[in-house]
Amino acid sequence: MRLFVIGVGIGVVAVGVLLSAGRGPASAQGPEGGGSVTARLEALEAREAIRMLWADYGRTLDNRDFKAFAQLFARDAEFAGGAGATAKGRDAVGALLERLLDTNIPNSKGRNLHLYFNESIDVRGNQATGVSRGGFLAASAANRPEISIMATYRDSFVREDGRWKFQRREIITDIPVPRQATP
Repeated sequence: MRLFVIGVGIGVVAVGVLLSAGRGPASAQGPEGGGSVTARLEALEAREAIRMLWADYGRTLDNRDFKAFAQLFARDAEFAGGAGATAKGRDAVGALLERLLDTNIPNSKGRNLHLYFNESIDVRGNQATGVSRGGFLAASAANRPEISIMATYRDSFVREDGRWKFQRREIITDIPVPRQATP
């Protein structure tokens, strides 16, 4: 970075800053040497796209839109859910989740909600990994929200056809369903 100054009376006034488009360490490095501004911006955009992918995962399941849900996964994606539920391939993942939701919580469309929190994302070019926590709320018989499951999600992502997709999703159940009754 070059700074041009003009002296005015007793003080000095900066009249312009010329960025040397990647020339020199000041413009190529972030405050902690984290790479170029372009690379850091691309990583931020990737992390935001992955956050939207997580949100779309919950939204499509909550709406029972299994066609859109399947499109969130890479062509050769893997899914490893709780209780040994596994699938390989985009269409197989969509079919598995449709079967699981229809079996475990039938007639719940519009009466449930996926939540995500405590996420971390590590982007490495066109691949990324992430860990998040999640909860699934469903309406009880008394029409009150009830936590049905709490889980840890371990994900691998890939940029496929210009969009971030799940390459592998592993769900580790923290609070299983059905829960044990407490005395």
